[in-house]
Amino acid sequence: MIQTGANIEMTKEDPFVEPSNDEDSVSGSYSTVSSDSERPVIHPVVSAPMPTDCEFSFFDPHDPACKRILHDLKTTVSELFAILRQWVPQVQQQIDVIGNEILSRGCHVNDRDGLTDMTLLHYTCKAGAQGIGDAEIAAKFASQLIAMGADVTLRSRWTNMNALHYAAYFDVPELIRVVLKDANAGEVDATCSDFNFGTSLHISASNLCLSAVKCLLEHGANPVFRNDKGQMPSDIVPDPLDMPLEMAEAAAVAKELKQMLLDALPLTCDISKAMLTNYDHISGKALLMSLGLKLGDRVMIAGQKVGTLRFCGTTEFASGQWAGIELDEPEGKNDGSICGIQYFSCPIKYGIFAPLSKIGKVPMEKKSLTRKSSSKSIPIRSQKIDLSHVTSKVNTGLPPSKKYPKHPIPVQDITKPQAGTEGIQCKVQLELDF
Repeated sequence: MIQTGANIEMTKEDPFVEPSNDEDSVSGSYSTVSSDSERPVIHPVVSAPMPTDCEFSFFDPHDPACKRILHDLKTTVSELFAILRQWVPQVQQQIDVIGNEILSRGCHVNDRDGLTDMTLLHYTCKAGAQGIGDAEIAAKFASQLIAMGADVTLRSRWTNMNALHYAAYFDVPELIRVVLKDANAGEVDATCSDFNFGTSLHISASNLCLSAVKCLLEHGANPVFRNDKGQMPSDIVPDPLDMPLEMAEAAAVAKELKQMLLDALPLTCDISKAMLTNYDHISGKALLMSLGLKLGDRVMIAGQKVGTLRFCGTTEFASGQWAGIELDEPEGKNDGSICGIQYFSCPIKYGIFAPLSKIGKVPMEKKSLTRKSSSKSIPIRSQKIDLSHVTSKVNTGLPPSKKYPKHPIPVQDITKPQAGTEGIQCKVQLELDF
């Protein structure tokens, strides 16, 4: 994992990363691996290459001088990643051309950019953004990457976002369909710590991404999944009445989006937010009904672990209502009992307790879905690098404020902390399950 002068911590949703024991970790050099290598790498941070007498401040692949740089084999993978970081149409609409140049230099399909910790698939899901990129080109290139073994579950450690989260944030249904085509059951409801552990549906709803919300619902996204603040996706749609007159168009979208999410709620979801503020006064059965669940249902925890719902109610180990799940795999922490009290029974290590906001029903049509990709989660080796010489500017496409963000977004100086990343230090998810 790359260090930038401060200790950087990962959330528990991050993929496990372990430096290679058989590599020189202090040599200060990076070796480019062949595309059939089993070990992706994190590429060092450099500035984007620019022609000597360039009249513009961004890289334009259509410019003859820039084109020569792009196709020059001396241009490194790190330099090509630096080009991809430029949030301008000239670059984003050429995601396939630049991406294939990166792959042709032996880059592993799951290699990461050392500055943003993003993979090619992450960049591609952003590159379909309306007004900046080309959704059709990006979708075709994303399909190519996934066919080559790109892992759709990998997350950027700066934003904790995976490929689906990026596609949802930038309102690109074409990329959502590609990412979910061969995805595992429940991946549509995978959570993100940077959005209060909400799902892709929360992300797109807060960003007024109407097309993304519609697409996610069509793919089985759970409209009653609650984030860490107890909010369903419909709860976080900005209130049209709070928007100024000059945002009348956005207000109309918000109204339509809110109604779409409310219409998607199950008929049993009839417990008001006012009632839900005090969980101890509501029976476990009533709370389950509000989520469209019942004991014995197949559920997922935070879009990850799968099991059978065995218990719902108050406990002695913590206040509030808790769900007890018997997992399919021995990934739990108990046998259904805590501190000598048996809440339900299951084999040891198969039991786990979680807040109700963390569970959701497994879509029936996706129970038997398995990943077709043969790619494996593999450790990534990285080396400590010196960023003091880096002077390039970068824009990740994520705005400093998440209130009614729109594109395009101005270039930001990477030497200044950006809101939401606190100087690009990752947050640690609190352990909430038992």
